[in-house]
Amino acid sequence: MLPSLGPMLLWMAVLLFVPCVGKTAWLYLQAWPNPVFEGDALTLQCQGWKNIPLSQVKFYRDGKFLHFSKESQTLSMGAATVQSRGQYSCTGQVMYIPQIFTPTSETAMVQVQELFPPPVLSAAPSPEPREGSLVTLRCQTKLHPLRSALRLLFSFYKDSHTLQDRGPHPELCVPGVKEGDSGLYWCEVATEGGQVQKQSPQLEVRVQAPVSRPVLTLHHGPTDPAVGDMVQLLCEAQRGSPPVLYLFYLDEKIVGNHSAPCGGNASLLFPVKSEQDAGNYSCEAENGVSRERSEPKKLFLKGSQVLSTPTSSNWLVPWLPASLLGMMVIAAALLVYLRPCGKAGPLPSQIPPPAPGGEQCPLYANVHHQKEKDEGVVYSVVHRTSKRSEARPAEFAAERKFYHLCRGEMPAAQ
Repeated sequence: MLPSLGPMLLWMAVLLFVPCVGKTAWLYLQAWPNPVFEGDALTLQCQGWKNIPLSQVKFYRDGKFLHFSKESQTLSMGAATVQSRGQYSCTGQVMYIPQIFTPTSETAMVQVQELFPPPVLSAAPSPEPREGSLVTLRCQTKLHPLRSALRLLFSFYKDSHTLQDRGPHPELCVPGVKEGDSGLYWCEVATEGGQVQKQSPQLEVRVQAPVSRPVLTLHHGPTDPAVGDMVQLLCEAQRGSPPVLYLFYLDEKIVGNHSAPCGGNASLLFPVKSEQDAGNYSCEAENGVSRERSEPKKLFLKGSQVLSTPTSSNWLVPWLPASLLGMMVIAAALLVYLRPCGKAGPLPSQIPPPAPGGEQCPLYANVHHQKEKDEGVVYSVVHRTSKRSEARPAEFAAERKFYHLCRGEMPAAQ
């Protein structure tokens, strides 16, 4: 009887000192490094009780099959990411004489910590800067305190273009921005090895350009409009950031407005109700950056004295008649002033002889030609009587010589 008790006692000892089959004490799962950060090389290891050899090892994450290996008890997960978080477990065949069984490990929670949050791109002083100003783009993020010694690199992009690639500075200056610099900007932050790369959300930058001086155009029929006709005012600023607000004026009084959300022109259509609709029209463009006023245009209505096409000399028109009249008066006065003095006397051939006791001598003579013929010649002769001609023979001779010159004759030799 005693020899038959030997195998039974042996099995009882095995049951007392060996863990039960199917209990998790046979396997356990390790993950390192610990703690795990983004970019770290994550490794999983499935180990048996007292390093018992395993085979047919399977790894699971959140209860879903992940990987299978016949011999290896280690699984390399590569660079850890936030998506690597989860509950991991493993199974493997254990050979423990006289049994072979496949236990399952307890689950191990793997927490992958964020190395740095996604960056945020900002524009200073504003994402809507004025044209010509300086804009500074800032790509902001922060390393985890346990990994603050790492070096980060910054890249900046606009639309599909690279502005800066993997630079050490988190800021990018854009001097003298223009309207063409408007667009979508974003930045990217990466570790030196590139294991972790994160992009910022897009930031729209809208450069605010001042409006140019608008041009006002009047549209009506082929002739000047009359009461009851339609007139259209068209105002357009060639450049300027939208939205643009247009205001229409008649002699400094606002008669209408129109908003152009996407830029372009604006128009105002109205019927002519009375002659009061004639006058100086202008328009104004404003976009929050600047305000410009157009040149005035004058509208002429049938029967009205207001001109439809402004010119620089229009203001002279009312004064032309008065100016011409004044010039004629001045010319007449000058003619009167410069007209030869003296009374037309008889022709030189009719000059009377000198009176007894004295001679009449011409003091001066004036000849005025009115026509080409001799009949139009007017002679003006001023005589002077000398009571004592004998005492002044030289003076008399000079006067006589002057008289002949006035007649166009050569004086006789003395």
